[in-house]
Amino acid sequence: MPPHCDSMDGPVVKAALAAVSAQDVDLVLPYVKAESEAELRAAFEVAMRAWQQGEAACEVAERYLFDTAVRLHRAGEGAPFTGVKPAGLDVGPVIPVAERGIDSGSSEALEAVLVEDVRHQLHHRFQEMQHAKPPPGAGVPAHRAYVEAMLGLQVWAHGVHLAAMAAGHGEGGEAGHAH
Repeated sequence: MPPHCDSMDGPVVKAALAAVSAQDVDLVLPYVKAESEAELRAAFEVAMRAWQQGEAACEVAERYLFDTAVRLHRAGEGAPFTGVKPAGLDVGPVIPVAERGIDSGSSEALEAVLVEDVRHQLHHRFQEMQHAKPPPGAGVPAHRAYVEAMLGLQVWAHGVHLAAMAAGHGEGGEAGHAH
């Protein structure tokens, strides 16, 4: 996953901001595992108390809450915490489309992007394989290049299939059925 959950414009910090604004820790708790809930609640309480102490204390408290929420979220993913990243990082073309789809309640734009990416790669890889097909009587090196392209296509296709069938973030097992 590109860096996103650990950025200032990622979903964890956005949820923490919403929680502070609404004074409701439940808005950020879903981003951490149940075993981390007490620690996040404690950080939220500290942030709420500091919020009453003026602008400087508020900034420090928010940063503490963001760091704690992101650190606990990353720990739940089994990933290291390397600090909260700045907003505006390049997360690739898919994450923004997915976020807009989530906000709008429609998967159509995300589907179009993903299908086009797979279609483009499939055609490119298939053409490479076809161009590598040796003419009759070609030597072993030409056949070897063809086998590499052919197996490369098959391995890529298998990887796409596995990715399509894999469990999502935080899910156990397969998301779908192989057949």
